[in-house]
Amino acid sequence: MRSRVGRAMTAAVLGGLLATGCGSGNDRTASSAAGKGDSAEPVTVTDCAGAETTFAATPKRIVTSNASSLELLLRLGAGDKVVGTGFPPGKGTLPDELDAQARQVKVLSETVIPKEKLLGSGADLYIDTFASMNMGGGMGDAPTEEEFEAAGIQHIFLKSTACAARSKSPVTDLSAVEDDITSLGAVTGTTARAAELVAGMKEKVDAVHKAVGDTPERKRPTYFFFDYDAGTKQPMAVCNRQVANAVITLAGARNVFADCDGDYKQVGWEDVIARNPDWIQLAVRDRGSRAANDKAYDEAREWLETNSATKGLKAVEEGRFLRIGSERTTIAGVANADTVEKIAKTLYPGKVG
Repeated sequence: MRSRVGRAMTAAVLGGLLATGCGSGNDRTASSAAGKGDSAEPVTVTDCAGAETTFAATPKRIVTSNASSLELLLRLGAGDKVVGTGFPPGKGTLPDELDAQARQVKVLSETVIPKEKLLGSGADLYIDTFASMNMGGGMGDAPTEEEFEAAGIQHIFLKSTACAARSKSPVTDLSAVEDDITSLGAVTGTTARAAELVAGMKEKVDAVHKAVGDTPERKRPTYFFFDYDAGTKQPMAVCNRQVANAVITLAGARNVFADCDGDYKQVGWEDVIARNPDWIQLAVRDRGSRAANDKAYDEAREWLETNSATKGLKAVEEGRFLRIGSERTTIAGVANADTVEKIAKTLYPGKVG
C-alpha cells in the first residue's frame, strides 16, 4: 500500500527543480514513528519544497541511483530490500562485509539507470542522490513523477546532496547528512540502526573537534578540493553549500572557495593560484578497484606537478596531498565523518587519535 500527499504540487516542483539542476530530497517529518524504534506506522518524508511522501508500509523492493545510497542501505541492514542499483561501488571499495553484500545487488547500469529499465525494475521505492543528473548526457530522460506513480514507484532523494544548492546558508556541519540517514532508517524500518550510525558519526566528529576545534581561524590550514574528474582545463570548486565544505571545516581546515555561495562553481586556475592552498585533496571518483583508484591518484598528482599553472603552488611544491575519494567527501554517507577524521589526522599529526 502506498500513498502520495500533495502529488500535483510535488510533480510541478520536481519538474522545475530537475530542469534547473537542483532537485528534491527527503527529510523525516515529525511522525508517529519518531522515537518508537522500527515502527510499522506510516512515515512521512518531505522534498526540498516541503511536499510530502507518505509510506504506509515499509518498501520491499528498492532501487538505488548510485553507490552512496546503496552503501547507506547496506549499513542500515536493509540491503536485502535492494533489487538493483546504478553507479555500483567498485570491488573492494567498501569494507569486506559490505563489499560482499554489494556484489549480490543487481547492476541495472554502470552509470545512470535508463528510464525504461528503472520504471520496469519492479521497485516500489527509488532512492535518488542527485536530481541534477537528470538522466542527462545522452543517457536517457528522467521519469516524470506521474510515470513513477504509474509504475508503483515512490521516489525520494538524499536531501543533503540533492538540495544543497538551495541551502540558505553555508553548510558547516553534517546535520543534513545525519537527517538523511535518520529518514532512510524510518522509511526502511531500521530506525534503531540509523540512530547507531548517526551516533557513531557524531562521536567521531566530536573527537576531532575536541582535538583541533580551538585552533584559531587564521592558523587553520587552507584546503583545495581538486575534483580531478571534473576536468583540468578549468577546476570545479566545491562551494560553501556543498557537504564537502562541512567536511573540510569540521576537520579544522579552511576551504579556499568557502566564499562561493552554492554547491559547485567552475573557476580558473588563476583563482586557485591566488588562494595558494596549504593542502590539496586529490579527489578522484571511484574507478572500480583500489589499483585503478591508486593509478588515478597518481595521475592527478602528476598533472599538478607538471602543469605550468599549478606546479608552483605551495601545496604542490611541498607535496602536501591527500588521497581521498571524491564520493566520500561530497556525497552523503557515514564516510563523511571518516573523511573528517582522515583530513584532521593529516593536517594535525599527533593531535587527532
